[in-house]
Amino acid sequence: MTDHHQSTRGKPRVALVTCSELPELDPDDRLVRGPLSARGIAAEPAVWDDPAVDWTAYDLAVLRSPWDYSSRRDDFVAWAARVPRLANPADVVRWNTDKRYLDELSVAGVPTVPTGWVLPGERWQPPADRGEYVIKPAVSAGSRDTGRYDLADPEHRRLASAHVGRLGATGRVTMVQPYLRAVDTAGETALLYLAGPDGLAFSHAIRKGPMLTGPDEGVEGLYKLEEIAPRTADGAQLAVAERALAAVPGGPDRLLYARVDVIPGPDGTPVLVELELTEPSLFIGYAEGAPDRLAEAIRAHLARDRPSGHAHAAAVAPDA
Repeated sequence: MTDHHQSTRGKPRVALVTCSELPELDPDDRLVRGPLSARGIAAEPAVWDDPAVDWTAYDLAVLRSPWDYSSRRDDFVAWAARVPRLANPADVVRWNTDKRYLDELSVAGVPTVPTGWVLPGERWQPPADRGEYVIKPAVSAGSRDTGRYDLADPEHRRLASAHVGRLGATGRVTMVQPYLRAVDTAGETALLYLAGPDGLAFSHAIRKGPMLTGPDEGVEGLYKLEEIAPRTADGAQLAVAERALAAVPGGPDRLLYARVDVIPGPDGTPVLVELELTEPSLFIGYAEGAPDRLAEAIRAHLARDRPSGHAHAAAVAPDA
């Protein structure tokens, strides 16, 4: 890894922000380093909570895989506020790292998965309809502490109540959502957006296969393995995504990237599951040209709103 104080001979410096468990980045994120280098931009991984990192030495810090933040969200949000130039911005990080933003999007008219919330100390009564439900913390990453429960099964009802209690005992807010069975057949669609010359623009889409098979039994590492394949997004999915992005506080034009996850609802029309603006996998390895589109988005962010007197940022090279 490049020394954080090493001269880059005038090249703009970009930190690709990660965590200590992935010090050399997720393999998908590594794909952008070559396109960035071809554009005269020096990019290197930097661990978000490493005290040796001088964030002022970078022209831009791009959040990529700081996936261990969920157990220390307050620290992470405070860190984000201290980084001079961060993508996506620190106020978006604060808003987006607590999934209660789904309520705001629903009020704004975005079709979302119906979600209930259980605050720490509240007593939770399992829904009477005895369908399948997903239980997870409002602050989470990588399907940690997430389970699927069939409430027609008395043992599942017991385990679901225990799951809610376990989250509440550690001071976490619990979210409870009906399990949308279409994910077992159609899967989940992730729509990826990257900044372009006219603002945030659709780049590509992928299909994620079903991940939840039963009650939460704990998970090793940062995330559960996903079944990923390229997908062509349809007009209805794109319409939901654009409505969700339009409702982002401060507007979508400040964003470097966004991922909008949708699933067919009970009537077959897409509903929002999550709007990922903080550290989503961008799956740039699944779409031709996506690494270059991400590099272009980063270059555009470097060029705009350039702090006066910041020598590195002036060196953004044209396409190689």
